[in-house]
Amino acid sequence: MSARLGKTVWLKMEALQPCGSFKLRGVGHACLTHAERGARHFVSSSGGNAGVAVAYCGRMLHIPVTVVVPETTSARALELLRLEGAEVIVHGQSWAEANTLAQSMLDAHTAFIHPFDDPLLWHGHASLVDEVAEAGIKPDAVVLSVGGGGLLCGVAEGMHRQGWDDVPIIAAETHGMASYARSLEADAVVALPAVTGIATSLGAKQPSSEAVAWSRRLPISSVEVSDREAVTAALQLLTDHRVLVEPACGAALAAVEKNSEELAAAKDILIVVCGGVVATLAQLQDWERTLA
Repeated sequence: MSARLGKTVWLKMEALQPCGSFKLRGVGHACLTHAERGARHFVSSSGGNAGVAVAYCGRMLHIPVTVVVPETTSARALELLRLEGAEVIVHGQSWAEANTLAQSMLDAHTAFIHPFDDPLLWHGHASLVDEVAEAGIKPDAVVLSVGGGGLLCGVAEGMHRQGWDDVPIIAAETHGMASYARSLEADAVVALPAVTGIATSLGAKQPSSEAVAWSRRLPISSVEVSDREAVTAALQLLTDHRVLVEPACGAALAAVEKNSEELAAAKDILIVVCGGVVATLAQLQDWERTLA
């Protein structure tokens, strides 16, 4: 990618986390914190990467996990959750319905692990930036994918702690999932009437209020890409580095490949390769054919 763009591109390879995505940072911090406070059961409402991360953490901490997922959850995600030893409950047509049931299961000894909207998650995700800084790198721009905004909040927290307030963040979304782009335009949280497209891990109808608040503290801009561009970028990463990621992660990779106006002045670019476990190579190849 550096050769193609004529820039120095750094890849923060969160796809190589044991559970396959950056979610382990925040979820791990949240689970450990709740365990230290006496939690004996974790509940999550994510049928994607966050749920898999909670299941992994529960297995490592020897604490049982229940994950409530909507009926739209893929067979691949269900398989991964069960392989990690989680109890899986399928309920409702949407994440909101699954989340309502999950919230009803809480008691004094049960901790709810939110997929993206929790300061404990953001604090855990911030360690990503600390590691980059410890490696002696300060980029001219940071590119990441945004859905609900948990990753963005954590990266922004870490950048602020490291004194990188002058480094712009480019938030990448696919066209059908661009609730953060609409929120930046309005300088307020905007809810989409619906989310569409294949990058389902970005499928929050609205971002967290904290993600929007960070845009008033740090220079944050938005880049939208098509589903096809996200898939093409994910397959290109597989060719270049032999690592498979979801289209949701491909959005950030595609934003850099577009060499957008927001990145024109940057010579050193850090991309958070956030990963993802619910897409397979066969799916990516099928999307590549159908989207063409």
